[in-house]
Amino acid sequence: MIGRILALLLLALATGALAQDKTPEYRIGAGDGIRISVFQNPNLTLETRVSEDGTINFPLVGSVKLGGLTIAAAERAIAQALERGKFIMAPQVNIFPVAIRSSQVSVLGLVNRPGRFPMETFNTRLSAMLAIAGGIAPGGAEVAILTGERNGKRHRWEIDIPSLFLQNNEAADVTVAGGDVIYVDRAPVYYIYGEVNRPGSYRIERGMTLRQAMVQGGGPTPKGSERALRLHRRGAGGRIEELQPSLSDAVRPDDVLHVGSSFF
Repeated sequence: MIGRILALLLLALATGALAQDKTPEYRIGAGDGIRISVFQNPNLTLETRVSEDGTINFPLVGSVKLGGLTIAAAERAIAQALERGKFIMAPQVNIFPVAIRSSQVSVLGLVNRPGRFPMETFNTRLSAMLAIAGGIAPGGAEVAILTGERNGKRHRWEIDIPSLFLQNNEAADVTVAGGDVIYVDRAPVYYIYGEVNRPGSYRIERGMTLRQAMVQGGGPTPKGSERALRLHRRGAGGRIEELQPSLSDAVRPDDVLHVGSSFF
């Protein structure tokens, strides 16, 4: 009995995982290139582009409307047309997308070529769309924000790009769908001034500590001292707090470091 319950629980968990990872269903649209084949009928093999009104011209049956249909539904539409015309009984039709032009994804923010790009295949992932947009531009963040609609519901994902490769986190490389928007914000920065050799604003690197932030700023001048370091950080209520931090503390976005003078 216990074994049966465990089996049912594992089945439920597996079903839930599959539902979360399900690729958005592709629907044929105007401009898409498709290859159609009919089993044991090589003379009916056709590679064509869907017209602006969503139709194609197929041998024997003429015009067939495929725009807005899933692959399975489009295969049934052609099979039914062949059966109605009594050309082939119980035809087995297969459709393969060759070039998807109707579904476009917008890539915005700090990428090298922002714009709207067609999905070349129906299982295109976020990393591939970033590559099509020329990759993340200098000054861009390592996190990409993806917004879109899945099964009638709006979704928002924040994807850590380096972790996809450094930590082999392929599951987080979300499959994009037509109408999705990918946004890359500016990289988080901190500010350092006072008795440092290179005051200014600097990008926060992954896992950066205040000690590393001091090094980025060139370290204290002969008049400066690490012991005179003060950190100005925005608190939970939005107020700026002045702290005496440890050099091993992590740097946060928009931190302001002030290096004061040595007493001696």
